[in-house]
Amino acid sequence: MSDDKPRPSGRASLVLVAAVCIAPFVASFALYFLWQPSGRVNYGELLGAVTLAPAPLTELSGAPFDILRLRGKWAYITVDSGACDAPCRSKLWKMRQLRRTQGKYMERVERLWLLDDDRMPDAALLKEHEGAWVVRAGGSTLLPQLPAAGARRDHIYLLDPLGNLVLRYPRDADPSRMRKDLERLLKVSRIG
Repeated sequence: MSDDKPRPSGRASLVLVAAVCIAPFVASFALYFLWQPSGRVNYGELLGAVTLAPAPLTELSGAPFDILRLRGKWAYITVDSGACDAPCRSKLWKMRQLRRTQGKYMERVERLWLLDDDRMPDAALLKEHEGAWVVRAGGSTLLPQLPAAGARRDHIYLLDPLGNLVLRYPRDADPSRMRKDLERLLKVSRIG
């Protein structure tokens, strides 16, 4: 009994198997090089790693403060008046709470409040945010280095352990989304 059905040749089978095996690689390279996803994972606005140059600053006590003191740590930075109105208090509260929510990684995060005027912050407010660096920066060359969309007081910045500004948040930012950004960075970062 003979089979009248045509059988595929060995060469055709080999080409078919090779195409099935190579197709995922070709597709992955095409997607990687030709398709750019429109979505992003981070909530804060990426700043392209703006490196902060050292600038003369002073603590409230009058002692000099060097921004390099923050090297090796992640740091939230805000700029505001010593009078500290409601939006200022909200930013300080967010920075404190974001640090506290990191649990065992809390020591990897610092907070820096740059005063852009000569007003003295309220003693109760300073006590409430104990552990934060409060530094006079009015007239300093540091403030112009902070990229702002509008006023510098309208942002919270995130400084990486190498001294680069990496993210910027609006002053009314969602703390839970900010926390997710920080958790991701602390998880993948081997420094700070």
